[in-house]
Amino acid sequence: MVKTFQGNFTQQEPISEEAIERAVAVLRSGRIHRYNIAAGETDETALLELEFAASVGAKYCLAVASGGYSMQTAMRAAGIGSGTPVLTNAFTLSPVPGAIAAVGGKPVLVETTDRLVLDLDDLRKKSKASKSRFLLLSHMRGHMVDMDALMEVAASEGIAVIEDCAHTMGASWRGTPSGRHGLAGCYSTQTYKHVNSGEGGFLVSDDPEFMARAVILSGSYMLYQRHLAGPPLEAYTNIRLETPNCSGRMDNLRAAILRPQLKQLNANRERWNERYRAVESALQGIAGLVVPKRANEENYVGSSIQFLVNGFDEKSILALLSLCKSRGVELKWFGAKDPVAYTSKHDSWRYIAEQSLPQTEAVLAKLCDMRLPLTFSTQDCALIGEIIRDCFAEVRSGRARNIDIEMASVA
Repeated sequence: MVKTFQGNFTQQEPISEEAIERAVAVLRSGRIHRYNIAAGETDETALLELEFAASVGAKYCLAVASGGYSMQTAMRAAGIGSGTPVLTNAFTLSPVPGAIAAVGGKPVLVETTDRLVLDLDDLRKKSKASKSRFLLLSHMRGHMVDMDALMEVAASEGIAVIEDCAHTMGASWRGTPSGRHGLAGCYSTQTYKHVNSGEGGFLVSDDPEFMARAVILSGSYMLYQRHLAGPPLEAYTNIRLETPNCSGRMDNLRAAILRPQLKQLNANRERWNERYRAVESALQGIAGLVVPKRANEENYVGSSIQFLVNGFDEKSILALLSLCKSRGVELKWFGAKDPVAYTSKHDSWRYIAEQSLPQTEAVLAKLCDMRLPLTFSTQDCALIGEIIRDCFAEVRSGRARNIDIEMASVA
């Protein structure tokens, strides 16, 4: 009997009763806007900022409307504007180069390695060639580059590092939380991230002037003193009058449902990693199928898993995706000619200059990707791994040569 999987790859866990109760209390108060509070009250958003700052060991934290807005605000606050070259990963998702473009910057794409992390040799080369002094570092799909080595390159080249931690909230390198290595860290609380408010994000930094600009940019008007996780008031003296309002605040309703989730983040990291290891174990020892090796220094969050399919042409990869889908397993492929759903690659970002990235192209041509929601059990994940393994063997043997590959384009 052919085994199939019946789960839903986009189904998240329900919001907890504690979070629902907090949200209902906000709704009953009518005070959803973060600055609309009664005398003597502290708003949910300000409390969330304090709690998130403490969780990552940052001096300052700003809660915002989305992860993309967090990146845009970070770059504006850092002084990036029209024509500024900004280094970033060639392997990432479109909101990252999109954020650079949104502030007028010029994305300079850096090659990726087959470990799915930034190529530091190419970073150094592109830094010199572009004279860029900024890196928007994407920890794409939760894979962290050697942060010690990266920060050495950044120091030697005079590069300010802004971390995109959309996939690494709760992760760390040698015990230092993701987002805490450079000038700033940006995080997402979109539905498919590690805490869920539908949309939302955080920006953290230890730099008071940088964060004062970010708070004003977020739309604080002259109410910046209500940011309990913000910089001292003297940091705003000139910045408050020189910085435009580009409103992108988080509201109290989203903050209310995030605060209880934040308390569960560490426990959920271990739950995700159990699921990751169950799939990883099933895929070990298969010739031609490689799960990128994680560095010992990296404490990751396995909310998705990636593997490289070596020796398969396009037709074979599409057959693999289609065969897996017929058995209930939804894979995405980063080598597709056209972007599908959330998956895209650099040659589909036509709002930026075309760039030659042969190393990244070679990696993406064989890269498959899969979500691991916490609604799956570890037994589910073991079954998923078994299905992928069996389908890979069937395609490699040639038995699946004539399978209908149209299904593979629907993901």
